[in-house]
Amino acid sequence: MIKLLVDGWNFIFDHSKSPLRHIKDVSLRHYIFQALGFMWAISFSIAIGSYTTAFANIIGHAVLIGAAGITVATYTAAKVKPSLFNGAGRRPDGEHE
Repeated sequence: MIKLLVDGWNFIFDHSKSPLRHIKDVSLRHYIFQALGFMWAISFSIAIGSYTTAFANIIGHAVLIGAAGITVATYTAAKVKPSLFNGAGRRPDGEHE
């Protein structure tokens, strides 16, 4: 298992064992290695940022869906059984109980 890990590490990070070894110009090989490292650093930070904000995103969507559900339920109740809303709020001028 340790040999597998060491070989995997060397395959990625050792320029004499990785597929980049086929690039003869060492400075170009180093540049490509740095560009790939930069790409992976950005990829992981975007992924981790997405994971940490996923909970807030889920909560936000649940609140919006809940608000839409309450609106639909209110409109449906007002249409089907408007008496539910009698006695609530202000009355037109001149009306008393």
